[in-house]
Amino acid sequence: MDVEKSLLRIVTTGSVDDGKSTLMGRLLFETKSIFEDQFEAIRKTSAKRGQQDVDLSLLLDGLAAEREQAITIDVAYRYFETPTRKFIIADCPGHEQYTRNMVTGASTADCAIVLIDARNGVLTQSRRHGFILSLLQVPHVLVVVNKMDQAGFDPAVYQGIVKAYEAYARRLELRDLAFMPVCALQGDNVAARSARMPWYEGPTLLQYLETLHVNPEQNLIDFRFPVQGVIRPGQDFRGFSGRIASGAIRPGEEVVVLPSGRRSTIKAIETFDGDLPEAFAPQSVVLTLADEIDVSRGCMLARPHNLPLVGNHLDAVLCWMDDAPLDPGTQYLLKHTTQTVKALVSKLVYRFDVNTLHRESAARLELNDLARVELQTTLPLFFDPYKFNRATGSFILIDPVSNRTVAAGMIRGQSSPPPGAKEAPPVQAHSPNTFARQPNLPREAREARNGHGAAVLWFTGLSGAGKTTLGRALEQALHHRGCQTTLLDGDSLRQGLCRDLGFSREDRAENIRRVGEVARLFFEAGHIVLCTFISPIAKDRDQVRGLIPAGRFFEIHVDCPIGVCIGRDPNGLYGRALKGSILDFTGVSSEYEPPAAPEAVVRTDQESPERIVAALLLKLEQAGTIPKGD
Repeated sequence: MDVEKSLLRIVTTGSVDDGKSTLMGRLLFETKSIFEDQFEAIRKTSAKRGQQDVDLSLLLDGLAAEREQAITIDVAYRYFETPTRKFIIADCPGHEQYTRNMVTGASTADCAIVLIDARNGVLTQSRRHGFILSLLQVPHVLVVVNKMDQAGFDPAVYQGIVKAYEAYARRLELRDLAFMPVCALQGDNVAARSARMPWYEGPTLLQYLETLHVNPEQNLIDFRFPVQGVIRPGQDFRGFSGRIASGAIRPGEEVVVLPSGRRSTIKAIETFDGDLPEAFAPQSVVLTLADEIDVSRGCMLARPHNLPLVGNHLDAVLCWMDDAPLDPGTQYLLKHTTQTVKALVSKLVYRFDVNTLHRESAARLELNDLARVELQTTLPLFFDPYKFNRATGSFILIDPVSNRTVAAGMIRGQSSPPPGAKEAPPVQAHSPNTFARQPNLPREAREARNGHGAAVLWFTGLSGAGKTTLGRALEQALHHRGCQTTLLDGDSLRQGLCRDLGFSREDRAENIRRVGEVARLFFEAGHIVLCTFISPIAKDRDQVRGLIPAGRFFEIHVDCPIGVCIGRDPNGLYGRALKGSILDFTGVSSEYEPPAAPEAVVRTDQESPERIVAALLLKLEQAGTIPKGD
């Protein structure tokens, strides 16, 4: 029965002297989680102070400075259990100067208890704590209105605080918010219902904590296994050890190894006590694969059709924890799961005023500051947004000289290209000293002879999505119908017309500009032009659209998950890009802007090329570009 008990991690916070430590001490006392010598020690200390009641807050205020000042400075952890559940309490300081301590304590919490003094109501610090809990995405927040005895157990006082905090919480991302009135000093509504507050009909604090459902908060869908080490006791065994960050896995399931993109299946899940039929977060296990694949510390295993984001430009919220301020541009070490890479804060977007929720411009960060930043790493990371996956959405920054942890971060997603990236040069209206001429034969005449209309079909999507495969198959189908076609492929044009261009943002724009002009020439010649290009920037694609008459340009988004693209990787480009040997690779270290309103969206991971080609032919028929087939 003890093994089957669930674990609830609790963080408590509140303003100075709201009674956090007293409440937690009362909870420990009521659940008989205090040893006799502990109780005797705090009884003597209380007597020396002349207190009539035993000061249960001394159970959590462990530092001498805390007992002297009667405040909480450091994060105090206490463990207790009831017949139904195990608990870990992190008692966090409430003062603004200890924000970093609160972030540390709340980072792994399932539930947060925010104490508010009934005499003082909702203070600035109370709002600040709610904001930090919102940033940290703590799943459940319980606002406990303490010291109701000093407010005469007046329900109007309690309801006023509830309304005030609810109004503030609407500006935050708090998923589950509850309220409760208590008197921690005398135990009202802590473990037993208070006879002095009959107007409160909700559960006691202990009932709330024992019945709080936390399992759905565990991410058991997105399988993420950061490899911590390679187990090689002999030549006949090779396993990969680590802790499952999220999700679950079974033997026989297919996985992808990042960054190589190689696929294999799980051969066995091994532990000291024997093999497991299934493993899930947060278990620590050794996984063996059916194939011999290069895997080392820092790699990650995931499912082929459910991969994390991959990139080295991060959009994140940072809590600065060092006495020395952050100076953007300084290089740090970024530790994310089992991977440690060099990183720098490329941009300080804004700093939060945690008291007012206002955003402030700042040139640097001081101790306890919270800010939104953009980071750039030397190697790609495999991550998820923090709001969906805490384990793969969090990181720390380390000073490479002192080895101190200087900041903790929560990833929001991928950031935009780094500052300083040059915009594509403006396109000239025409080359000087030249004159526009009308086509020798009008396009309409060519279309009449061909028996079909001219059009440009622009296939866009990630590398490996299947653009060229679809373009070639569609061209063959059109050729069999007697259509005049031209296929413009990215690799082919970069071997000749565009061989002088690289893959910077400027060169990509020029590449698409040239392709668009060539496509326009073939279009005016009455051809159906099939263009298969990654073309990651929407602005570049829109420029080509502007060259073709309305209704004749078909943008086709070949929408394929990056995990599938990495698994295909026909030319090994993803593998090289994930190792950092190819820079500015779309989907890895360079962004892709999907079409906002394409003429067609096709999924090559769900449908066969034959079915997609048939659907595209039907679309061309409906548009009147080609005659209907037999």
